[in-house]
Amino acid sequence: MKARKVRHLDPDGTLADNAQRVVAVRIDELFDFVPAVLDPSRVKKLHNMRIAAKRLRYVLEVSSSVCFGPYALTATKRVRELQDLLGEIHDCDVQLPRVQQIRAELSDDAVAELVRRAGGAADLDPALASGLPHSDDWDGLAALEHYLAVRRGLLYERFLTVWQDIERSALRARLEYAIAERPSVDANETGRVETTQ
Repeated sequence: MKARKVRHLDPDGTLADNAQRVVAVRIDELFDFVPAVLDPSRVKKLHNMRIAAKRLRYVLEVSSSVCFGPYALTATKRVRELQDLLGEIHDCDVQLPRVQQIRAELSDDAVAELVRRAGGAADLDPALASGLPHSDDWDGLAALEHYLAVRRGLLYERFLTVWQDIERSALRARLEYAIAERPSVDANETGRVETTQ
């Protein structure tokens, strides 16, 4: 997924103002995947949403504490949680077809072996089906395929819950407000940054 261009960056402007522009574009990028990702079959959209979450997370991690209001740090954690969850879903989406492909290849090998064993006979003796190559692998592959499918379903349900919580908590609006805030440096000796409210 190609990142959206960030317009109107000002090389002479402040880091906070430029970071605000970048974060605003990355917020739009992330939230624009809804409602498409609310369909569990939209694998590519879910993967692209993970990439958008990663981009938003990384820019927030380097800019939140020095450029923005305090909610930006909370939003960073939520976006990281979302990205991690989408990454787990993506892992299942990548692994499941591979397992299915291996099972299909082993099935093709078994069929070829049965044809060889039949040797042109008019019918197939059931005894010839025993001891086929990779027969011990079938149970493991079937279990792995079921595991990945069920795990993906559970993770997707968790994603829906997390996304619903993100929307209920008004993460977008609160983050947009936080990136418009600017922290002020406290004059005390600790050098801590405190936010003006």
